[in-house]
Amino acid sequence: MSSPYFVQRSVVTRSGHQTNSCTAVASLRSKLTHGRRIVDPVQSVAVKEEEQEANISDQRPSSAPLAADGYSKILPKTETDASLLSSHRLRRRQLKVEYDKDENDSQVKKEHWEPPEWTKQLGFIREMRSGRDAPVDHMGAEKCYDAEAPAHVRRFQVLVSLMLSSQTKDQVTAAAMQRLRTHGCTVEKILTTDDETLGKLIYPVGFWRNKVKYLKLTSAMLQREFGGDIPNSVEGLVQLPGVGPKMAHLAMDIAWDQVSGIGVDTHVHRITNRLGWLKKPTKNPEETRKALEEWLPRELWSEINWLLVGFGQQVCQPVNPLCSMCLNQYSCPSAHKNSPLKRPKAGSPRFPSPTSSSKIKAEPEQESAVKVEKESMPTPIPPTVQKKLKNKVKR
Repeated sequence: MSSPYFVQRSVVTRSGHQTNSCTAVASLRSKLTHGRRIVDPVQSVAVKEEEQEANISDQRPSSAPLAADGYSKILPKTETDASLLSSHRLRRRQLKVEYDKDENDSQVKKEHWEPPEWTKQLGFIREMRSGRDAPVDHMGAEKCYDAEAPAHVRRFQVLVSLMLSSQTKDQVTAAAMQRLRTHGCTVEKILTTDDETLGKLIYPVGFWRNKVKYLKLTSAMLQREFGGDIPNSVEGLVQLPGVGPKMAHLAMDIAWDQVSGIGVDTHVHRITNRLGWLKKPTKNPEETRKALEEWLPRELWSEINWLLVGFGQQVCQPVNPLCSMCLNQYSCPSAHKNSPLKRPKAGSPRFPSPTSSSKIKAEPEQESAVKVEKESMPTPIPPTVQKKLKNKVKR
């Protein structure tokens, strides 16, 4: 090399000896390397962090002038610039992801499911319900209010009849409503009536003790928040104690003449599952309501309740339905299938214990088949008659 730093020079030490410059440089290098080895590790970490910051600052484009030490430093001019710089570092740019829309997607529509023969089955149900002689036709919620009472009182009586009809036959509900109307079926009268008297008036409706409590709480809420009238929305009705979705939709239809949904009770829940009117079997009336509203036309929502309720009371009964009288017996997937009976207790005559020697009674169909076989077989001839016949033959 031609650099003057690498020219060999003689160095005179303090003791007067002359040494080569290369050996002096080597000794100096060893001292430096030895000093580097004993550097504090904390300082080395700091040096690395400074080097990383320097590399980052080198990668960022900046118009700031270089400092004396060779590193570019971005110094904010004002406090506003400093805050903007810090917020810019903390805030990351949000990328909006957009997908190319396929032209075929707009043309594809959601497939509308409906039962295969529901219009035919509905027509047969209308024909079987044309007489309107079921209990719901003359004892339902539409017939239990006082037609001469003010409008808000009539609406309240409709709601009360729906609350009492839960888990109760229409005959029992109508009798209880008649006693309440004679006593005075208004919000003010219910609040001033003690629980014992109110219980005697509505007994024997199902869960009458709970319904006494619900009637008191609902009446107080109606007087406090709605001025003695019932709410005119499903959201407001379901907030009342003891009022569920089925009662709310029926109250909107009967009291306010507004179709907000399908009123599904046990009859509608049972019959729609038997007819196959649901895409898949449902477990409770609320699931049935949602499944029906997905495909049933809205103009039938008000009619379907009283049609199926009366049909369930007269023909499609919970136990032993009269399938032989039903016009849908050839299209109903559940036709001629008896409902399962309750399992009798062990040891009862219908379910003998394992130690009992009695035999299990045969099914009705098997019994009828055995009877036919016995009738077709010739009756056995008594022995005395056989002897007489033999004597006649010999003669």
